[in-house]
Amino acid sequence: MKITFVKPTIGRLQHSLYTDEGRMEPLQLGVLAGLTPPDVECVLYDDRVEEIDYDERTDLAAITVEIYTARRAYEIAAEFRARGVPVIMGGFQPTLAPNECLRHADSIFIGDAESLWHQCVEDARASKLRRVYQATPGIAQAGGVRPRRDLFRNKRYLPVTLMQFSRGCRFACDFCAISTFFDRRHYVRRIEEVLAEIEDQERRTIFFVDDNLFSDHAAAKELMRALVPLKLNWMSQGSIDMTTDPELMDLMEESGCIGNVIGFESIDPRNLKQMKKGPSFLLGGWDRYEKACQILRSHHLQTWAAFTLGHDHDTLESIQATSDFAHHHNFCFAAYNILMPYINTPLYARLEREGRLLWDGKWWLHPDYRFNHAAFVPKHMTPDELTEAAWRCRRRWNKASSVFKRMWDFQTHLSSPRRLAVYLTYNPLYAREAFKKQGMWFGRHPNSIQPQMAGPVGAPADASDHDDAIVDRA
Repeated sequence: MKITFVKPTIGRLQHSLYTDEGRMEPLQLGVLAGLTPPDVECVLYDDRVEEIDYDERTDLAAITVEIYTARRAYEIAAEFRARGVPVIMGGFQPTLAPNECLRHADSIFIGDAESLWHQCVEDARASKLRRVYQATPGIAQAGGVRPRRDLFRNKRYLPVTLMQFSRGCRFACDFCAISTFFDRRHYVRRIEEVLAEIEDQERRTIFFVDDNLFSDHAAAKELMRALVPLKLNWMSQGSIDMTTDPELMDLMEESGCIGNVIGFESIDPRNLKQMKKGPSFLLGGWDRYEKACQILRSHHLQTWAAFTLGHDHDTLESIQATSDFAHHHNFCFAAYNILMPYINTPLYARLEREGRLLWDGKWWLHPDYRFNHAAFVPKHMTPDELTEAAWRCRRRWNKASSVFKRMWDFQTHLSSPRRLAVYLTYNPLYAREAFKKQGMWFGRHPNSIQPQMAGPVGAPADASDHDDAIVDRA
């Protein structure tokens, strides 16, 4: 038996196909291949960098699907199915929008793969693939499963090893698909299994892909104590409440942490309260993150600040103030993302009730939607004004003069040769990516996928196709 694993790309540029220069290893597919019985042949096609050979003999195509890659994933699935190859889809989109995915696949996998993937493989081997496999979220790579990193060779990924210690997050931010997928729960691997996996790979630079590595402070500290003697350089994602724990911050620095992706989201406490951004209110007294940022800098941590723009209290002036805030703190990187209504999140439901969704409520499928454009009607500006304001922030941040000016921070970027190398290597790369991706189309073929239309383009959506019920599981 042979399984073809596929990582779809987002889409295409106006003038050419898109190649992702900042691509990292598709860890989820490496883990899935690691869960596959050893007598099954596994191959990987990464649509971000290579053409898929649809005519290569295979018994099953397994496609990981996120909302940004859904349109392209459905195109890929159609090619395999036209050749008689059954398709199974897994990931966030099949879990949050199962009925939609089932229109384009023979089978979908809901939840985490660890508990049921073996059954799925055996059913495929017997040509008895079920329509739906429904697993529960849980501990990653339980039992010490190792990813098939051999599948990543010769694909020119960034020289960083991806790894996971935990999954999920205890917070309930209303826009976050993570909270919905994991139901606000946080699952932690056994530390000895993580350490064995680290020793089993060659690099000393690790990115922990955890949704919030610091959701459980005690577990995070236990991990970092174990990392200290390994002399690694590592990064991850976390919430700003990490700065309230001095021991945690000391251990981060001692264990080799270079920095973290941190979701600041907004500098307006009214927005933070509305989105239920819990970590922001654990800091004690609102000072617009000033103390927290100073704590991060005092530990020489480079911060990738993530902001979402377009919340109900945002104005064009407040978006400009957000940009000024990021420049003031000389963050290593900053992402200015338009607030996106992910399907089956509380934010999506609220905007749907208020009649504010655009692109027929399915922006990720609409043939005219373009990357980083507004997908809903903001309260204090037009959708086009929000799109342009976010692009101004990105353009200002990624200018060569901005990169040069922000570099002169002796507590962070100039605190060590390693941090300076990270800054100078990845800022130009991510700047190129920001400019390339702005306004790109989803999918490769304009008319290949059509959402179920509920009204004219640009009109508020009447979302008649709900995914809150799972179709027949037989």
